[in-house]
Amino acid sequence: MMLGPAIELGLDLEVLATAPEESAAAVAATVRLGRHDDEQAVRGLADGVDALTFDHEHVPTAILEGIAGEGLAAVRPGPGALVHAQDKLVMRERLTALGHPCPRWWRIGSLAALEQALAEAGGRLVVKTPRGGYDAHGVRIVEAAEEAEDWLGTHGELLAEELVPFTRELSAQVARRPGGEASAYPVVQSLQKDGVCYEVVAPAPGLDDAAQQRIQTLALAIAEDLGVTGMLAVELFETADGRVLVNELAMRPHNTGHWSMDGAVTGQFEQHLRAVADLPLGATAPLAPVAVMVNLLGGSAEDLAPGTAAALDEEPQLKVHLYGKSVRPGRKIGHVTLLGDDAEDLLARAHRAERLIIDGPDAGAAPTAPTPEGDPR
Repeated sequence: MMLGPAIELGLDLEVLATAPEESAAAVAATVRLGRHDDEQAVRGLADGVDALTFDHEHVPTAILEGIAGEGLAAVRPGPGALVHAQDKLVMRERLTALGHPCPRWWRIGSLAALEQALAEAGGRLVVKTPRGGYDAHGVRIVEAAEEAEDWLGTHGELLAEELVPFTRELSAQVARRPGGEASAYPVVQSLQKDGVCYEVVAPAPGLDDAAQQRIQTLALAIAEDLGVTGMLAVELFETADGRVLVNELAMRPHNTGHWSMDGAVTGQFEQHLRAVADLPLGATAPLAPVAVMVNLLGGSAEDLAPGTAAALDEEPQLKVHLYGKSVRPGRKIGHVTLLGDDAEDLLARAHRAERLIIDGPDAGAAPTAPTPEGDPR
C-alpha cells in the first residue's frame, strides 16, 4: 500500500520479502528475497537504499543498531525508537518514566512475582510476552501464576498489566519527520474481533474537540519523546471517567489508520513515506464528517472476485482494498471504507459489503458487531 504513493512521489522502493507471492513482492518493481531476522538479508537491503523502514516491528534490534551505527542506511524509525514498539517491557518502563498514562503494570521474572502481582491486582491480570506478539498473540488473561509458567520458561520475563475496565478503544496516529516536524490525524474509535482490529470510526464518536486535542497532544509528545520518524499509532483505552491509558505503540502505518487512505487529504501510507524521505508532511484533514473502515477477515469464499463485484454494484461509494493474500478463516485479507455523515448507517453498509466479499454474493445480513470485553490486547 506504500507502492502507489511512492510512485506518485517519485520514490523508488525496494522490498525485502520472504517469498515472491507475498503481497508487496507480487507488485513491487524491485524485490529481494530474505527473512527480516536474517542479518545478511537485511544488511543487503540496507546497502542498496538511502533509508530503511518497516511494515512490522519484528526486525531484531541488534541488526538495526549495526546498520545505523555504521551509517549503512538511515534507519527510520531508528532502533532507539523502534525498540519501544518491539519490547513491551521497554515501552512500559519508558512511558512511565516520561509520565505518560499507562495501566498499572508489573515486570514478572518468576512465578512468585506473578503470584504477588495477582494478589495486588485482585486476582486477574493480562500477561503479555515482551516481544513477538500481535493481533492477540502473546496475550493471556490469567487468574493463577501457573497459567503463565510455560511462557516464563520460554521468555524469562513477562509483562503483567491490570485488566483495564475500559469503555472503548481509541487510536491516535501521528507522523514525524527527522527534524521534528509532526502532524496528527483525528483520533479514531476501534473495535476488536477475537483480538483483531475489526472496524474503525473516524473521528471517534462523542469525543469533543478538547478531548481530541488532548489525545493528539499526548501522541505527538510520545513521538517527540521517543524520537520517532514516520507514522506512530498510539493505541489507547478510554475509561468511564474520560481518562485514556496507553495500550500499545506501532511505529508504522497501522490498521486503525487505514481509513485515511480514502478519508483524509493525505493517507497514512503516503504520510509515512513523506516522513521517512524527509519530505514536507501532508494535510491530515478528513474529507467527510465521518469515515468508517471495516476489515475483511477470511470467510467462506475462496474466490473474492464475485463478492467484490456484488459489493461494488450494491454500494458505488464503497472503496475496496484487497491485499492479495490467500484466504483462511480470520486472516486479514483486505478492508473496505465508506465516507458520509452517519456512522451507524455507514457501518451497516460497510458490514453488508464485508459479508458479500468474504462469503460471496449469496451472503446474508451482517452479524452483530462484537462488544468490547476486558482487555483484547
